[in-house]
Order: sequence, then structure tokens, then C-alpha cells
Amino acid sequence: MRLLKHHEKKLLKKVDLYSWKSDNNIRESQILRKYLVQNREDYIKYNKIVGKITKMVAKLQGLAHDDPLRLDVSTQLLKKLYDMGIINSTTSLSVIEKLTVSSFCRRRLPVVMVRCKMSENLKEATTFIEQGHVRVGPNVVTDPSFLVTRTFEDYVTWVDSSKIKRAVMKYNDKLDDFDLLGN
Repeated sequence: MRLLKHHEKKLLKKVDLYSWKSDNNIRESQILRKYLVQNREDYIKYNKIVGKITKMVAKLQGLAHDDPLRLDVSTQLLKKLYDMGIINSTTSLSVIEKLTVSSFCRRRLPVVMVRCKMSENLKEATTFIEQGHVRVGPNVVTDPSFLVTRTFEDYVTWVDSSKIKRAVMKYNDKLDDFDLLGN
């Protein structure tokens, strides 16, 4: 194959020839870029989950309003999605109709860290997570695709041996001499 000329390179700079047949490629790439999702497979999984949830909601809405199965399953589904932090209210099934892949991406650990002001941007937060500086509850998390639920959102902290935690404590004048001995 011959080398491309300057004007040909310019024209083909933003064209992805490997996945050009995809229909939602533009929306997908926007979400991947906005939330810094590194694995495209994660996006595909979130998209499948959203599709299955909306399909289930459509079937539930097809049942009668006073059907006990509909009431039970819809309350369970609303409660589960609310506890995960995917939706903001448990009022009705119409809230779930607006469910998108972005609502799952907003619950990823780097996004939660940026929202809690633990990091300035997603790239920095992802680096901290991959290097093992962050823990959720008692467990150290090294996977940036970790989904943080509402209950665990308050337990996202730095690892005790992290130099970042030490720098933050030193900046806030809360660094104890005992902490220096342990590390």
C-alpha cells in the first residue's frame, strides 16, 4: 500500500475505518470520551443492561395497573436501581424509561472521585485507581470500571499507606507523627 499524501491524511484523520459500519458510533465514542471508559466492552455491557431493563419495563407496563406481580416487580426494580444510584427517585416506572448508558457511567469510581473532589479530572482519578491509591470500604480497588452504589459512595477514601493521603493530611495540618512511623 502506498503512503498517503498530506491532503489524504487530513481527510482521513477522523475516520475510523475499523468500525465505520456501526450505527451508534458517534454517541458511543462521545460517552467513551466523556467518562473515560477505557474498555469498549464495558460500554457494550452497560448498553445491553439498559436494553434489558427497558424491555422489562415495557412488559411490566403492558400488565394491568393493579396486578400484584407488576406492583411487586416494579417496586423491586425501582428500589434496586435507586440503591445502585442509577435513578434519582422511586416514583414510577416512567423514570426508568429515561435510563441511558450515561447513568451507569456516572456511577463508575473515577467519576465519583471527581464529583467528591478527590481528583481534578477523570484521567488523574483513573491513574490513582490503577496504582492502588483508592479503597472503597475496606477493599482496595484497582479497576476503574468499579460501580459505586449510594451506600458505598461515602466510603470512597485513600489507602492508609498512600502518599496522596499523607499530602492531603499535611496540607490540612492533620498529619500525625504516628502516621509517619507506620509508613
